[in-house]
Amino acid sequence: MKYTFRKTIIFFTFFFCLFSVDAQNETMKQKDSLKFSNKIVPDEIWREAYIALSHYPELKDTPIEFRFKRNIKKSFMQAQPKIGGLLKRRKNRGYLVFINEKFKIEGKDFDMTTVPSDVLVGWLGHELGHIMDYIDRKGIDIIWFGMKYLTSKNYIRKAERAADTYAVNHGLGKYIIATKDFILNNSDLSDSYKDRIKNLYLSQKEIMVLIDGAKTVIE
Repeated sequence: MKYTFRKTIIFFTFFFCLFSVDAQNETMKQKDSLKFSNKIVPDEIWREAYIALSHYPELKDTPIEFRFKRNIKKSFMQAQPKIGGLLKRRKNRGYLVFINEKFKIEGKDFDMTTVPSDVLVGWLGHELGHIMDYIDRKGIDIIWFGMKYLTSKNYIRKAERAADTYAVNHGLGKYIIATKDFILNNSDLSDSYKDRIKNLYLSQKEIMVLIDGAKTVIE
């Protein structure tokens, strides 16, 4: 009896080890797939970045670097083309997605540990939506885009809603909704900040309309 029990323990231990190795190998394959696709991703967010990028096959060969940065004002993330690439052909441009490790909104501190995974995927998906908005623009158009973004609230609204739309149309609707819920249902944030988000970005109702429209097209 003891011998049989010992063999059973050894068998399950061996099976668990094989499963763990397979899982680790799959993890490494996923991380390597990002590297081979001209992507640079910090280890802390590679899973969420992998999910977000998997929804944008058009960006497979686009160089994108996700980089932590301090003091991005009023935002958790920020996407922009690499300055040195503005004069290059569109297909040769590289892009940066800056990410605040810690940031403050309305006196409330946030960091990577306080942001749920789905919310992080939604934020990354939104920033990749900005990159989709950039890739077909000429260099001078991107510079003009940046100037208008800095000076016109209406243009900010147009750009942010466009990024949301790209993300939702690429199958990231549930993650974008998770991001909205994280902000709008956070009791520590002021109503004025929530109103700003409601005004500049797609509403949850608009997102659901887009999701239903996409389902209708597929069907």
